[in-house]
Amino acid sequence: MIKALIIDDERLARAELRDLLQAHPEIEIAGEAANAAEARRLIAQHKPSLLFLDVQMPEETGFDLLVSLGENAPRVIFTTAYDAHALRAFDFAAKDYLLKPISPARLASAIQRLVPDDGAVADDTASADTPADAVPVFAPTDRILVGDGDHLAFVVVESIRGAESIGAHSVLWLESGTAVVKRSLIALEARLPAALFFRANRAQLINLRHIAAVEPWFSGSLMVTLDNGKKIDLSRRQARLFRERQAL
Repeated sequence: MIKALIIDDERLARAELRDLLQAHPEIEIAGEAANAAEARRLIAQHKPSLLFLDVQMPEETGFDLLVSLGENAPRVIFTTAYDAHALRAFDFAAKDYLLKPISPARLASAIQRLVPDDGAVADDTASADTPADAVPVFAPTDRILVGDGDHLAFVVVESIRGAESIGAHSVLWLESGTAVVKRSLIALEARLPAALFFRANRAQLINLRHIAAVEPWFSGSLMVTLDNGKKIDLSRRQARLFRERQAL
Protein backbone atom coordinates (compact mmCIF):
# COMPACT_ATOMS: atom_id res chain seq x y z
CA MET A 1 0.00 0.00 0.00
CA ILE A 2 1.29 3.47 -0.98
CA LYS A 3 0.19 6.31 1.31
CA ALA A 4 -0.41 9.49 -0.68
CA LEU A 5 -1.62 13.08 -0.40
CA ILE A 6 -3.48 15.09 -3.02
CA ILE A 7 -2.28 18.71 -3.07
CA ASP A 8 -4.19 21.09 -5.34
CA ASP A 9 -5.84 24.47 -4.76
CA GLU A 10 -8.86 23.48 -6.88
CA ARG A 11 -11.45 21.48 -4.96
CA LEU A 12 -12.96 19.95 -8.10
CA ALA A 13 -9.54 18.86 -9.33
CA ARG A 14 -8.90 17.10 -6.01
CA ALA A 15 -12.29 15.40 -6.19
CA GLU A 16 -11.75 14.24 -9.79
CA LEU A 17 -8.35 12.78 -8.95
CA ARG A 18 -9.69 11.04 -5.86
CA ASP A 19 -12.42 9.48 -8.00
CA LEU A 20 -9.86 8.26 -10.54
CA LEU A 21 -7.74 6.77 -7.77
CA GLN A 22 -10.63 4.58 -6.63
CA ALA A 23 -9.59 2.25 -9.45
CA HIS A 24 -6.19 1.82 -7.76
CA PRO A 25 -6.61 0.18 -4.35
CA GLU A 26 -2.82 0.12 -3.96
CA ILE A 27 -2.99 3.90 -3.35
CA GLU A 28 -4.24 5.02 0.07
CA ILE A 29 -5.26 8.70 0.09
CA ALA A 30 -4.33 9.92 3.59
CA GLY A 31 -5.55 13.49 3.04
CA GLU A 32 -5.94 16.52 0.80
CA ALA A 33 -4.41 19.99 0.92
CA ALA A 34 -5.30 23.19 -0.91
CA ASN A 35 -1.94 24.93 -0.45
CA ALA A 36 1.67 24.36 0.57
CA ALA A 37 1.12 25.28 4.23
CA GLU A 38 -1.64 22.70 4.62
CA ALA A 39 0.47 20.18 2.75
CA ARG A 40 3.44 20.56 5.12
CA ARG A 41 1.15 19.97 8.10
CA LEU A 42 -0.34 16.83 6.55
CA ILE A 43 3.05 15.53 5.46
CA ALA A 44 4.34 15.86 9.03
CA GLN A 45 1.20 14.18 10.36
CA HIS A 46 0.78 11.29 7.92
CA LYS A 47 4.32 10.82 6.54
CA PRO A 48 3.16 9.86 3.03
CA SER A 49 5.50 8.30 0.50
CA LEU A 50 3.81 9.93 -2.51
CA LEU A 51 2.40 13.35 -3.41
CA PHE A 52 0.00 14.13 -6.23
CA LEU A 53 1.09 17.74 -6.51
CA ASP A 54 -0.24 20.70 -8.49
CA VAL A 55 2.39 23.18 -9.69
CA GLN A 56 0.54 26.50 -9.65
CA MET A 57 -0.98 27.27 -6.26
CA PRO A 58 -1.52 30.56 -4.38
CA GLU A 59 1.38 31.99 -2.34
CA GLU A 60 3.69 28.99 -2.84
CA THR A 61 4.02 26.77 -5.90
CA GLY A 62 4.42 23.02 -5.84
CA PHE A 63 8.12 23.56 -6.56
CA ASP A 64 8.39 25.89 -3.54
CA LEU A 65 6.86 23.17 -1.37
CA LEU A 66 9.39 20.58 -2.53
CA VAL A 67 12.30 22.96 -1.99
CA SER A 68 11.10 23.58 1.58
CA LEU A 69 10.93 19.84 2.25
CA GLY A 70 14.45 19.26 0.96
CA GLU A 71 15.76 15.70 1.06
CA ASN A 72 12.75 14.63 3.13
CA ALA A 73 10.33 15.23 0.25
CA PRO A 74 8.21 12.19 -0.68
CA ARG A 75 8.05 10.89 -4.21
CA VAL A 76 5.96 13.17 -6.42
CA ILE A 77 3.64 12.92 -9.40
CA PHE A 78 2.88 16.39 -10.71
CA THR A 79 -0.69 17.16 -11.79
CA THR A 80 -1.10 20.40 -13.72
CA ALA A 81 -2.97 22.04 -16.57
CA TYR A 82 0.24 23.37 -18.13
CA ASP A 83 3.17 21.61 -19.82
CA ALA A 84 5.53 24.60 -19.49
CA HIS A 85 6.89 23.36 -16.16
CA ALA A 86 7.71 19.82 -17.28
CA LEU A 87 11.46 20.22 -17.68
CA ARG A 88 11.82 21.74 -14.22
CA ALA A 89 9.65 18.95 -12.81
CA PHE A 90 12.27 16.42 -13.82
CA ASP A 91 14.84 18.38 -11.80
CA PHE A 92 12.86 17.24 -8.76
CA ALA A 93 13.04 13.60 -9.89
CA ALA A 94 9.31 13.55 -10.57
CA LYS A 95 7.86 10.10 -11.11
CA ASP A 96 5.51 11.55 -13.71
CA TYR A 97 3.95 14.76 -15.01
CA LEU A 98 0.22 14.43 -15.65
CA LEU A 99 -1.63 17.08 -17.61
CA LYS A 100 -5.20 17.95 -16.66
CA PRO A 101 -7.72 16.69 -17.44
CA ILE A 102 -5.99 13.52 -16.29
CA SER A 103 -6.84 10.45 -18.33
CA PRO A 104 -7.31 7.11 -16.53
CA ALA A 105 -4.73 5.50 -18.83
CA ARG A 106 -2.03 8.07 -18.05
CA LEU A 107 -2.75 7.82 -14.33
CA ALA A 108 -2.46 4.03 -14.52
CA SER A 109 0.89 4.37 -16.31
CA ALA A 110 2.16 6.76 -13.64
CA ILE A 111 1.17 4.42 -10.82
CA GLN A 112 2.74 1.48 -12.64
CA ARG A 113 6.08 3.26 -12.39
CA LEU A 114 5.89 2.83 -8.64
CA VAL A 115 5.74 -0.96 -9.00
CA PRO A 116 8.97 -2.94 -8.58
CA ASP A 117 10.11 -5.49 -11.13
CA ASP A 118 8.56 -8.40 -9.24
CA GLY A 119 5.08 -6.98 -9.86
CA ALA A 120 4.26 -6.28 -6.21
CA VAL A 121 3.13 -2.82 -5.23
CA ALA A 122 5.82 -0.78 -3.57
CA ASP A 123 4.97 -0.56 0.13
CA ASP A 124 5.70 2.37 2.41
CA THR A 125 7.55 -0.04 4.69
CA ALA A 126 9.94 -1.21 1.97
CA SER A 127 13.65 -0.84 2.62
CA ALA A 128 15.70 1.94 1.11
CA ASP A 129 17.20 -0.62 -1.28
CA THR A 130 13.82 -1.44 -2.82
CA PRO A 131 13.68 -0.08 -6.38
CA ALA A 132 11.19 2.80 -6.63
CA ASP A 133 10.75 2.65 -10.41
CA ALA A 134 10.46 -0.25 -12.77
CA VAL A 135 10.23 2.01 -15.82
CA PRO A 136 12.13 5.33 -15.44
CA VAL A 137 11.00 8.22 -17.61
CA PHE A 138 13.47 9.39 -20.23
CA ALA A 139 14.36 13.07 -20.47
CA PRO A 140 14.02 14.82 -23.87
CA THR A 141 17.81 14.97 -24.34
CA ASP A 142 18.53 11.36 -23.35
CA ARG A 143 20.15 9.09 -25.92
CA ILE A 144 18.34 5.76 -25.99
CA LEU A 145 19.04 2.49 -27.75
CA VAL A 146 16.34 1.38 -30.18
CA GLY A 147 15.93 -1.47 -32.63
CA ASP A 148 16.24 -5.22 -32.48
CA GLY A 149 18.69 -7.92 -33.48
CA ASP A 150 21.33 -6.66 -35.90
CA HIS A 151 19.71 -3.23 -36.29
CA LEU A 152 20.46 -1.15 -33.20
CA ALA A 153 21.04 2.59 -32.98
CA PHE A 154 21.15 5.42 -30.47
CA VAL A 155 18.61 8.18 -30.96
CA VAL A 156 17.82 11.32 -28.94
CA VAL A 157 14.37 11.11 -27.37
CA GLU A 158 13.23 14.53 -28.61
CA SER A 159 14.13 13.53 -32.19
CA ILE A 160 11.50 10.76 -32.22
CA ARG A 161 8.57 12.06 -34.25
CA GLY A 162 6.07 9.59 -32.86
CA ALA A 163 5.09 5.95 -32.57
CA GLU A 164 2.44 3.53 -33.74
CA SER A 165 1.09 0.34 -32.19
CA ILE A 166 1.53 -2.96 -34.01
CA GLY A 167 0.01 -5.43 -31.59
CA ALA A 168 2.29 -6.02 -28.61
CA HIS A 169 5.10 -4.03 -30.29
CA SER A 170 5.47 -0.44 -31.50
CA VAL A 171 7.07 1.29 -34.47
CA LEU A 172 9.06 4.46 -33.76
CA TRP A 173 9.15 7.18 -36.42
CA LEU A 174 12.73 8.43 -36.56
CA GLU A 175 14.66 10.98 -38.60
CA SER A 176 16.29 8.16 -40.57
CA GLY A 177 13.28 5.88 -40.97
CA THR A 178 11.58 3.58 -38.48
CA ALA A 179 12.49 1.14 -35.72
CA VAL A 180 10.47 -1.61 -34.08
CA VAL A 181 10.61 -1.90 -30.30
CA LYS A 182 9.26 -4.78 -28.22
CA ARG A 183 6.99 -2.61 -26.10
CA SER A 184 3.29 -1.88 -26.36
CA LEU A 185 2.27 1.69 -27.05
CA ILE A 186 1.04 2.03 -23.45
CA ALA A 187 4.40 0.86 -22.09
CA LEU A 188 6.23 3.15 -24.51
CA GLU A 189 4.07 6.13 -23.49
CA ALA A 190 4.95 5.48 -19.86
CA ARG A 191 8.67 5.90 -20.61
CA LEU A 192 8.53 8.95 -22.87
CA PRO A 193 8.29 12.49 -21.40
CA ALA A 194 4.64 13.56 -21.19
CA ALA A 195 5.59 17.17 -21.97
CA LEU A 196 6.62 16.11 -25.48
CA PHE A 197 4.51 13.13 -26.48
CA PHE A 198 0.76 13.28 -26.94
CA ARG A 199 -1.65 10.38 -27.53
CA ALA A 200 -3.25 11.24 -30.89
CA ASN A 201 -5.59 8.25 -30.93
CA ARG A 202 -5.74 4.64 -29.72
CA ALA A 203 -2.86 3.55 -31.94
CA GLN A 204 -0.50 6.52 -32.27
CA LEU A 205 1.67 8.91 -30.26
CA ILE A 206 3.06 12.16 -31.68
CA ASN A 207 5.89 14.45 -30.61
CA LEU A 208 4.47 17.96 -30.20
CA ARG A 209 7.78 19.54 -31.26
CA HIS A 210 7.55 17.88 -34.68
CA ILE A 211 4.10 19.18 -35.61
CA ALA A 212 4.24 21.30 -38.77
CA ALA A 213 0.54 22.01 -39.27
CA VAL A 214 -2.91 21.43 -37.74
CA GLU A 215 -6.24 21.66 -39.54
CA PRO A 216 -9.88 20.97 -38.61
CA TRP A 217 -11.15 17.58 -39.74
CA PHE A 218 -14.39 15.62 -39.62
CA SER A 219 -16.82 15.76 -36.68
CA GLY A 220 -14.62 17.90 -34.47
CA SER A 221 -11.43 15.90 -35.01
CA LEU A 222 -8.10 17.39 -36.15
CA MET A 223 -5.61 16.44 -38.84
CA VAL A 224 -2.00 16.95 -37.74
CA THR A 225 0.88 17.04 -40.22
CA LEU A 226 4.33 16.24 -38.85
CA ASP A 227 7.47 17.88 -40.19
CA ASN A 228 8.24 14.78 -42.27
CA GLY A 229 4.88 15.07 -44.06
CA LYS A 230 3.17 12.25 -42.15
CA LYS A 231 -0.49 12.97 -41.41
CA ILE A 232 -2.11 11.89 -38.14
CA ASP A 233 -5.82 11.97 -37.35
CA LEU A 234 -6.59 13.13 -33.80
CA SER A 235 -9.79 11.55 -32.52
CA ARG A 236 -12.53 13.94 -31.43
CA ARG A 237 -11.79 13.36 -27.74
CA GLN A 238 -8.04 13.78 -28.19
CA ALA A 239 -8.58 16.82 -30.40
CA ARG A 240 -10.44 18.46 -27.51
CA LEU A 241 -7.58 17.63 -25.12
CA PHE A 242 -5.07 18.88 -27.68
CA ARG A 243 -6.86 22.24 -27.93
CA GLU A 244 -7.05 22.56 -24.16
CA ARG A 245 -3.37 21.81 -23.84
CA GLN A 246 -1.93 23.76 -26.77
CA ALA A 247 -4.26 26.67 -27.51
CA LEU A 248 -4.21 30.13 -25.91
